[in-house]
Amino acid sequence: MAKAPAPKRPDIIRETPLAEALGERYLAYALSTIVSRSLPDVRDGLKPVHRRLLYAMRQLKLDPASGFKKCARVVGDVIGKYHPHGDTSVYDALVRLAQEFAVRYPLVEGQGNFGNIDGDNAAAMRYTEARLTAYAQALMDGLDEDAVDLRPTYDGEESEPVVMPAAVPNLLANGSSGIAVGMATNIPPHNVGEICDALLHLIKTPKAQVGTLVDFMPGPDFPTGGVLVESRETIVEAYKTGRGSFRVRAKWREEKLERGQYNIVITEIPYQVQKAKLIERVAALMDEKKLPFLADIRDESTEEVRVVLEPKSRTVDATQLMEQLFRQTDLEIRFGLNMNVLGADSVPRVMDLREVLQAYLDHRQVVLVRRAEHRLAQISHRLEMLEGYLIAYLNLDTVIKIIRTEDEPKPKLMKRFDLTDVQAEGILNMRLRSLRKLEEFEIKTEHKALSEEKKELNALLKSDDKQWKAIADQVREAKEKFGQKTPLGKRRTELAEAPTAVIVPIEALVEKEPVTVILSAKGWIRAMKGHKEDILSGGGDSKFKEGDAFQAAVLAQSTDKILLFASDGRFYTVAGDRLPQGRGFGEPIRLLVDLPNDADIVGMWVYAREQKFLVVSSIGRGFIVPAEQVFAQTKNGKQCLNLADGEKGRVCAPIPGTSGTAADLLVGKPADSVAIIGDNRKLLIFPLKEVPEMARGRGVILQRYKDGGTADAKVFNLKEGLTWKTGDRERTDTDLKEWVGERAQAGRLPPKGFSRDDRPFSGN
Repeated sequence: MAKAPAPKRPDIIRETPLAEALGERYLAYALSTIVSRSLPDVRDGLKPVHRRLLYAMRQLKLDPASGFKKCARVVGDVIGKYHPHGDTSVYDALVRLAQEFAVRYPLVEGQGNFGNIDGDNAAAMRYTEARLTAYAQALMDGLDEDAVDLRPTYDGEESEPVVMPAAVPNLLANGSSGIAVGMATNIPPHNVGEICDALLHLIKTPKAQVGTLVDFMPGPDFPTGGVLVESRETIVEAYKTGRGSFRVRAKWREEKLERGQYNIVITEIPYQVQKAKLIERVAALMDEKKLPFLADIRDESTEEVRVVLEPKSRTVDATQLMEQLFRQTDLEIRFGLNMNVLGADSVPRVMDLREVLQAYLDHRQVVLVRRAEHRLAQISHRLEMLEGYLIAYLNLDTVIKIIRTEDEPKPKLMKRFDLTDVQAEGILNMRLRSLRKLEEFEIKTEHKALSEEKKELNALLKSDDKQWKAIADQVREAKEKFGQKTPLGKRRTELAEAPTAVIVPIEALVEKEPVTVILSAKGWIRAMKGHKEDILSGGGDSKFKEGDAFQAAVLAQSTDKILLFASDGRFYTVAGDRLPQGRGFGEPIRLLVDLPNDADIVGMWVYAREQKFLVVSSIGRGFIVPAEQVFAQTKNGKQCLNLADGEKGRVCAPIPGTSGTAADLLVGKPADSVAIIGDNRKLLIFPLKEVPEMARGRGVILQRYKDGGTADAKVFNLKEGLTWKTGDRERTDTDLKEWVGERAQAGRLPPKGFSRDDRPFSGN
C-alpha cells in the first residue's frame, strides 16, 4: 500500500536581516526596561514594583491602624498577583521603603531587622513584618473613587492601578534612582513642606520661574541629614536644566575635653554612605600615613550616629583636619541630579523643576475631576433612590396593595407612579422597619444635603478656578500632615554657603620626613629615608640593577614635589610621598608618569615655584622657563619644549639664585651668562639676557653646529668663572674672554684641560 504524502508545512519562516531582527527585539527590551522597571512616573514618583507593593498591602488591609503581617505574605501576594519577578528583588524593594535612612518619608512601617546604616542586610522575609504608613495611605487616597485608571494584571485575573492618586508630591519628596537602557535617573529627596510651598506658589503664579521656586524649596533634604554646601547659583542651574549635582558634607562638632584637648564628633553622614565602609576608609588612610594628625577613630553610634575622631594633639586645627577628610573620604559626596522621568504619556524625558511640579499639579487636577465625577454619579444614583422612597411614603397604602395583590408588582408600580427601574427595585427591596414616619424625615434631609452637594460638584467641574482652589486646599492639607511642623517633616539637611577654598598645607596631608631621591640611568626611581650627602655624587650605598648606573639624586622632604625633564620636551611631576621607598631598586619612572618609550629622563630637581630653568634642544635651540609654568598636575606631564622630527630635549639647567631656597643664599653674584658646548667640542659663552623667557615653544638658536648637536649647557656668573667636571674633580676657569661672544655663534674649542666628558657641566 502506497504511503500517504506528508502534509505540507505552512511557510512560517520569514527572512529578516539580522540587524533588523536584533534591533526590533532590543528596542522591545529597552522600552520594557524604561517603562516597566527603571524610571519613576512623574505623577506619583513610583516605579511599578513599588506601586504594586503598596497596592498589594492595601488589598491585605495593612493600614496604619491594623496589625502587622509577615513580609513573606506581602511578597507572595505581589509576585503571585501583580509582579511576576524574583522574590529577592521584591523584598529588597519592600525593605528599602521601610528604611528611615534610605527613604525620606517611609512608605512601609517595618517590625524586625530591616538593616542599618552600616550596610548590614535585613533579616529574611519570614522573620520581618510590615504595614503601610500614613504617608503611603495618602499616596493611595482615592483609589476606591475612580481617581485613576486600573489595568489588568499580567494574568488577567486581577486589576492594578496605572498610577497612584498621590495626595503628596512623592517624586521630589522621596526621590528616585534607576538605570534603564541608554538612560538613567537620579533624583534626591526633598522636604514635603517646602515642595508644598512651591506648589502653592505655582498655583498662584502659573508662569513662575525656576529661580523663584527655589526660594521656596532651596535644595534637597536627605534622610540622613548632613550639610548641603552648594551655592544658590549652582542649585538654580541644576533645577533649570534637570541635571547637575549637589555637594553634601557630614555634620560635625568639636567636643571639649580636659586640659585643652578635644575630639571631633560626626553626628550625621552624607546620604547613601555606609558608615562602616566610611570608617574603614579613614582607618586605611591612617595606616598609609595620609592623615598624620589623626590619632584614632571610634564608632560610638547607637541608634544615633556618633563617630569620634581623636586628633594627635590639641594644636591640630579641627577645620583643617576635617578638610583633609572631606577631600579624601565620603564625608563629602556629590549627589547627582538627573530628573529623567516618565511623563503622563509614558514618554521618558528630562524635566526641570517647574515641569515636574506642574506635571504633579496637572495629575492632581485629573484626579480631582475624576473623583468629583465619581461622587456625582453616586449622588445621582442615591437621589434617584430617595425620590422613589418619597413617592412610596406619600402613597404607602397603594404601594402595599399593589405588592400584595399583583404577581408582578414591579411593572405595575413603574406605570402607576412613573418610577424608574432603579426606583421600583429599591421600593420592593425596602425593609418594613423603614416605613416609620421618622425615616421619611431623614430621607428628605438626606435628599436636601445631597442636592446641595451635587450643585457644588457641578459648579466645581465647570470652573477651573474652583478646581485650583480645591487643589490648593489639598496641598495645604498635605503640608499640615507631613510638613515642617511635624516630627517627620522637619528639615534634616542644613543649608550652608559653599565653602571657600581652605588652604591645607601639604605637610598636613603627608608626614614630613627627609628623603634622598635617586634616579638611575635606565629610569628607575626610589626614595631612601634621610639625607644621604654621599649619594649625590653617585657614591654611598646606592645599588642598581645589573647594567644600570647612577644618573641623579636630590635631597628632599616627603612633602616635596619632584620635577623631571625628559627628552620629549615635557616636564613631569611626582609627589615625594608616592615614590617607592627602601634600599631596593625602586620602580620604573614610567609606572608613575606617562613617559613615552622613546623618551628618557634628562634631569631631576626638587620643585620650587620661583625656580627658573634653561631648556635646550639637541639642535641648539632653547629658552628660559619658570618652574611654575611647567608644574604638571597629571601623569601626562606638561609640554614645554616643542621639538621637530628627530630633535630631542638635551639640557635642562637650573638658573642659580632663582629657587628662593636656603641653598640660593649661598650663591654669590647672580647668574649672567650661558655656557654651551656641542658634540663638536666647541664652547660658546654669551649673556643670559639674550635668552627669552617663555612658557612653551621652540625657543631661539643658542649655538650653531655644522655637525652633531648640543652636548651640555649651564648658567653661571662670568666673573666668578666657569666650573666643569673632570672625572671626580672639579675645575674653575675665570679667563674666558676668548669664548665670550653672541648668541647663535659657533664658538671655539675649549681651553686646555677642559673635560672630555659627554656632559661636563652636569651636576654643577
